[in-house]
Amino acid sequence: MLAESEIVKRLGVLPEWRREGGEIRREVTARDFPTAIRIVDAVAVRAEELDHHPDIDIRWRTVTFSLTTHSAGGLTESDFGLAADIDRIVENIESHA
Repeated sequence: MLAESEIVKRLGVLPEWRREGGEIRREVTARDFPTAIRIVDAVAVRAEELDHHPDIDIRWRTVTFSLTTHSAGGLTESDFGLAADIDRIVENIESHA
């Protein structure tokens, strides 16, 4: 589990993410429902590769990703690594939509 100072530092380079208790969250509003599903699908593939899975809530074209490492009881390097991957995925899909 990361120290509070490290969490604050890492959130500083992930401006789309916010902390809520023991997790970090990002909400993405895609241009349409199919784009939202493409984002979720790409994140699912990356999560499987890392064996680190976010909670995902899909509401029409708004997708919320929540990350925490349950086995560690809080936020770890894995959460921030996947958050950065999610940011890249969203940027790539939105720029090609």
